[in-house]
Amino acid sequence: MLFHKCTSACPVQCPADERGQAGGAMHGKRKTLTVDLHCHAMFPEVEKLVAGLPQKAAEPEMMLRAMGSESVQYNNTHMLPQVGPKLVNLELRLRDMDAMGVDVQLVSPTSTQHYYWAEPDLSEEVVRIQNEGIAQLCATHPDRFVGLGTLALQHPDLAIAQLEHAVRKLGLRGVEISTMIGGKELADPSLERFWAKVEELGCIVFIHPFGTTLGSRLDRFYLQNVIGQPIETTIALSHLIFGGVLDRYPGVKILAAHGGGYLPSYIGRSNHAWQARDDAHKSKKAPGEYLKQIWFDHLVYEPEAMRHLVAEAGASQVVIGTDYPFDMGHYAIHDLLDAVPGLSESDKELILHKNAERLLGVAFSDMRTKR
Repeated sequence: MLFHKCTSACPVQCPADERGQAGGAMHGKRKTLTVDLHCHAMFPEVEKLVAGLPQKAAEPEMMLRAMGSESVQYNNTHMLPQVGPKLVNLELRLRDMDAMGVDVQLVSPTSTQHYYWAEPDLSEEVVRIQNEGIAQLCATHPDRFVGLGTLALQHPDLAIAQLEHAVRKLGLRGVEISTMIGGKELADPSLERFWAKVEELGCIVFIHPFGTTLGSRLDRFYLQNVIGQPIETTIALSHLIFGGVLDRYPGVKILAAHGGGYLPSYIGRSNHAWQARDDAHKSKKAPGEYLKQIWFDHLVYEPEAMRHLVAEAGASQVVIGTDYPFDMGHYAIHDLLDAVPGLSESDKELILHKNAERLLGVAFSDMRTKR
């Protein structure tokens, strides 16, 4: 079974088709329970709600400036037609999960629908639609899905109320946020109460970038995503570390997309600055020590990159995250783990499901037994 069906719109030797073959190779084999923590859904009702608003109308021109005409055209003619149905179609999602060998998905809203520019009334409705939609998705197959919501974090008081409702009323396991909120860093004082509430609730915060602040330097070759998004995650995590947020709220559970960007791969430079300069010596510990407080998805593509991520953060801090269903995702989960040098079977079990169970507080093994 393939988890992507090529059409006439697909390019020759479609990468998605190759990924489908790799993922499908696991279908039918007995394997370790697998939980994917980086998966997205989209809600058309939100798009109807924001349609015609000036900020929404400005998006095409903003995207054109950010990524260039070639990447915009490719997305519109190839990527989005393939991805779009999978963001909204439950049957396709379940079929793809089976083909990849994924037992459970942690589903979060696509970051294109954060809409941090929205005013309070609109924000309240946008968040309600997404959070209730995620909860309903999880209710359809509680043995296959758990959920993350979203927040109007540009309005901190409203966001705290939304967070409580998402976790305590809807049963979501936390929220997805971006790397910046309305031009403010995640360590901004206006978000202090948010981090305190996250720690109080014991929920997780999935940090997932959308675009980059680097502007026209990345407006070709899809660099806005390829380079820009990992940079944004690196910056966001660095602000949380150097800004002392992880000192003040050590119980906060952060999941970082795309392997944490470039931070784990070059953490030595951050450690050096912390040791060498007073202006960079604001956190209680060396930056590298905070990698043990953060969870990272495994979306680094290559076995050696995966080995290094585990070496820096520890096998206890790495989880599966495919970025389903986007074309920048990586879906040959078990093949990649099998190719990582020095990764033990017990480490694989941690990464495939045990870390997710600890992070989310869900006994996924029991869920599979009941199926």
